[in-house]
Amino acid sequence: MFTKIENFFDGLFNPVEPIPVGVYTYQSTGDSELPYKLHLRVEPNGSGILIINASTVLHLNQTAVEYAYYFIDEMKSEDIPALVAARYDVSIGQAKRDMESFLDKVDTLVNTEDLDPVTYLDMERVAPYSQNISAPYRLDCALTYQVSAGAEASAAPTERVDRELSTEEWRQVLQNAFDAGIPHVIFTGGEPTLRDDLPDLIAVCEDLGVVCGLLTDGLKLSNKKYMELLLNKGLDHVMILCQAENKDFWKALNNLMPDDIAVTVHITLTDDNQNDISALLEKLAKQDVTSVSMSSSSPKLADALAAASQKASALNLRLVWDLPVPYSAFNPISAELEADAVVAPEGAGKAWLYVEPDGDVLPAQGVNKVLGNMLSDPWKKIWKQR
Repeated sequence: MFTKIENFFDGLFNPVEPIPVGVYTYQSTGDSELPYKLHLRVEPNGSGILIINASTVLHLNQTAVEYAYYFIDEMKSEDIPALVAARYDVSIGQAKRDMESFLDKVDTLVNTEDLDPVTYLDMERVAPYSQNISAPYRLDCALTYQVSAGAEASAAPTERVDRELSTEEWRQVLQNAFDAGIPHVIFTGGEPTLRDDLPDLIAVCEDLGVVCGLLTDGLKLSNKKYMELLLNKGLDHVMILCQAENKDFWKALNNLMPDDIAVTVHITLTDDNQNDISALLEKLAKQDVTSVSMSSSSPKLADALAAASQKASALNLRLVWDLPVPYSAFNPISAELEADAVVAPEGAGKAWLYVEPDGDVLPAQGVNKVLGNMLSDPWKKIWKQR
């Protein structure tokens, strides 16, 4: 669900005065068959990106931006063609056909699961992360480097920060991210559920219209009331760390799956569990899990990881590769942090950025290059440093 897919719409008309630069959001009404969120970010040159549920990214030319803008502005569809025709000096019939084609494609992307937009839209593929954009698609916010009781404290890089931002400071970070045009925030850590203000920060995202995710060991979600609190505040998706021997993991999963929220389970292959992965994937599939993230604790397990990936595909489990992994003893980058040996993923610093508990911005989790601070540095300066 969270793989970034980049496309663009070919030019149709000569340029005219573009839609004003900014971020425009739309959230479907409660009676929609499938709830969804749209974010339109208009760039200074009149082009833009339309982000659907923080997962599918469409690169739009100036004309397509207009159709998206009018849709998000809830203009009546019968009024749009005449406006576009007047602005671009084309026939109303042509403008109507173009509008209907655009909206039909977007509607299909919104309402069809597991559809490959590149195939369906029949558009030329844009090389991933090649576009010059003014802000990333996602901000990963480590609220704390505290870890749950029983976890190894050394798993999280507590030596990197000397304080945690207050609730009000995190509110400002989220506002700054929204103002920069970032449509998707993920709360991680450490263990983010150890912050008492997590429900309030999720509510801030909901008020801003930002898609909100949570990366967690999942143990507190075994408490159904707490889980429901997070969902009611506006949580959109969650990734939980698989702890197959812990009954609270399965209890949390049982709580989550019946609710209307996207769930991804992260599995780390180790020397001890590699022979059990196939059975574990089958069990997760029977629990109605549809999305998994996988990594290995050692490069020596590359073949086992490939085999597990094939098994997941055979079970129709969607594979997610671009989300950071909750810090734990099984986090594959935790052992490398001291040596600063983590290689930045392809989308780091482009599709997403990572914020530490003190507000410092890194290209990605474990990539120890400080780009600036979300509270004390202007956004343009941070983005330029990447």
